[in-house]
Amino acid sequence: MPVTKRLEILDLIRELQQQLNLSQKQFAAKVGVSFKTVNRWENEYTVPSRIALKLIEEMLRKMGEPGKSLLSQYFPEAE
Repeated sequence: MPVTKRLEILDLIRELQQQLNLSQKQFAAKVGVSFKTVNRWENEYTVPSRIALKLIEEMLRKMGEPGKSLLSQYFPEAE
């Protein structure tokens, strides 16, 4: 999977939440996971599954222009 380092994942999740103006709870609902799961990602206890990363990638694509920057930064081979 393209995003492999924990800090990269943490940065991606935080940036995406900020750009979409979503709380952890709202972000969790968009990705289809629990609040607890997103909290664990952000506290570096676990990393998103491949399925969750794929959903995040799709979310970035749907954002259009604002998502392109994050997409190219965190999913470079997806371009």
